[in-house]
Amino acid sequence: MKGLDFIIMDGVNNKKNIRGISLEELSLLLTAHGEKAFRAKQIWQWIWQRGSTDFEQMSNLSKNTRELLNQHFYFDCLWPVQVQTAADGTRKTAWRLRDGFLVESVLIPGNQRFTVCVSSQVGCKLGCKFCATGHLGFKRDLTTGEIFEQVIQAQKAAETQGMPLSNIVFMGMGEPLLNYEHLLQAIERITAEDGLAMSPYRITVSTAGIPDKIRQLADEKVRFNLAVSLHSAKETVRSSLMPINKAYPLSAIAESLKYFVEKTGTRPTFEYLLLKDINDSLEDAKALALYCRQFPIKINLIEYNQVEGSAFSHSPEKRQEEFIKYLEGCHMVVHVRRSKGQDIDAACGQLAGKETKNPGLSD
Repeated sequence: MKGLDFIIMDGVNNKKNIRGISLEELSLLLTAHGEKAFRAKQIWQWIWQRGSTDFEQMSNLSKNTRELLNQHFYFDCLWPVQVQTAADGTRKTAWRLRDGFLVESVLIPGNQRFTVCVSSQVGCKLGCKFCATGHLGFKRDLTTGEIFEQVIQAQKAAETQGMPLSNIVFMGMGEPLLNYEHLLQAIERITAEDGLAMSPYRITVSTAGIPDKIRQLADEKVRFNLAVSLHSAKETVRSSLMPINKAYPLSAIAESLKYFVEKTGTRPTFEYLLLKDINDSLEDAKALALYCRQFPIKINLIEYNQVEGSAFSHSPEKRQEEFIKYLEGCHMVVHVRRSKGQDIDAACGQLAGKETKNPGLSD
């Protein structure tokens, strides 16, 4: 009963995050206090299917049971401190965490549906030169509950507008694969039948390229989509843009992707941000095409979104067209991702976890 002793002692001295324990741990605590074991499943449904963050909302529980939960547990909630809506309907929310840090998520409208862009860390360790989040430095990983909460809040916001939340992209603040455990736990809760029951094929995890973690995903035979932020197939150029490339060069990423494709049978995506005079020439396109011959891949070309203090600029339309034409001539699957929410700094690379001068909720 060692596990039970830990739960009880933790509950006596310090409340425990209820979204950080298993169903079995919850059941143990309840039965140890004279509750029926089936109560754990009822509570589990409130937490992970209904997205409740208030024990008093759990109307099928007795007052004594709710008091027991309040004595032992807390929720790792998010509080919206600012909501901004762009001209195109994109909605960015700055969330206050329990320790005062801020993270951002973005709800993006599409063809009668919504996509939510979710953060996985407060700040980021990687320091990519073109990304506002990279300038913040790293504060901490988000918990499973904090990741999940962004999704459930997006789902509720989408429903109020009469459209479903159909896709989740882990392309917000942070490097998801450096918060591996909490990321996978959150996705399990999002996709589980006793969770939100969303299809894993509607989830995309974007990484700067952590080869050992990509291999770990492959070994676990994950069913969600994998995207790699490549941005150059030239070693020196990529290293200048993304310092992580010095630790994990293109050759190491390629080997891990071959392994991933072999194990999962899925086709990853390369995210490629077009930057004027940096990575948008025909020579860059040729290098990318050559690199992509190693495995089946899709390419998402991304428009650059201006970041305060950045020296980078948007690739000219003509050069973009030449770049795309060359790749398509090599029979590559190419998609151009048009940015949304630029007027509220909600587009790719612009999330910085900051409030404007007038904090609070605003449209």
